[in-house]
Amino acid sequence: MNWDERRQIVKVATLYYFEGLTQAEIAKKIGVSRPLISKLLNKAKEHGIVEIYIRDENAHTVELEHQLERKYGLKEAIVIPTAGRNSDMIKHSLGKAASFYVSKNIEGAKKLGISWGSTLEKFVQEYPYEQHQQLKIIPLVGGMGSKLVEIHSNLLAYQLAQKMNATCSYLYAPAMVESEELKKRLIQSEDIALVLEEGRNVDMAVVGLGTPFEESTMTTMEYLKDENLKSLKDAGAVGDIGSRFYDHEGKQIAHPLNDLVIGLDIEEYKRIPEVIGIVEGVHKAESIKAALKGGFLDVLVIDDTLAALLL
Repeated sequence: MNWDERRQIVKVATLYYFEGLTQAEIAKKIGVSRPLISKLLNKAKEHGIVEIYIRDENAHTVELEHQLERKYGLKEAIVIPTAGRNSDMIKHSLGKAASFYVSKNIEGAKKLGISWGSTLEKFVQEYPYEQHQQLKIIPLVGGMGSKLVEIHSNLLAYQLAQKMNATCSYLYAPAMVESEELKKRLIQSEDIALVLEEGRNVDMAVVGLGTPFEESTMTTMEYLKDENLKSLKDAGAVGDIGSRFYDHEGKQIAHPLNDLVIGLDIEEYKRIPEVIGIVEGVHKAESIKAALKGGFLDVLVIDDTLAALLL
């Protein structure tokens, strides 16, 4: 590049970036074609004469989002920053981000499914008050019990319906029962069978993902005992969605506990048109990778630390 060409590039870049002239205005001002202006601006970036920075914390997370979408074929990834925030604050931020997404995309939907968990509790808390009289909220997994009732699917469905001015169904069963015989009786009852069928036909679902081996809500609620954790590990479990356990390939494992769950199975989640996963915690990286490999998430809402691990 000779001195005159470099001088012209600097002049064009100054008019464009500092003076705010359009490419057409610059072309007219210096007497050249508009395509030449475009070419000179590209050269300014290629040769380091112009360097563009986005000075905002979102620049970092937006780049992570693009990479996640490309790597895992997601419809959309939403990444929130974690700097200076504890776990509870991160969950609130994830809930708010997910609520923005659902609010923006829920128009036209007739049924919205919801699973359970502490991150989904924050999603419901952060959801704005809206008018969606045509909408029905459906719990996708059983939601009864005496422990941590604030994160059960039935309560979350009710609270979300209140915020959206919608209606909701209730799944009158726990997430996991004591025996296959009891499960068979329950899912044959008209009320439960109807809600499960509604769950299979939702237009959109909001779910959490877990791992049975670390910070597991199912362990806290005593659905899982120590002997269960050993047998789940032996069976190759790495995570769960709606209390269904899956392996590294995102396939539902053959394990007695999966036969005791009142709720959708993994293949049924895959048939939902749009599934939004909200996940917090680096200990869930393996669980999310498997879920993405299995193809039952379309939208992923996570924090930047976890996003970096996935990449």
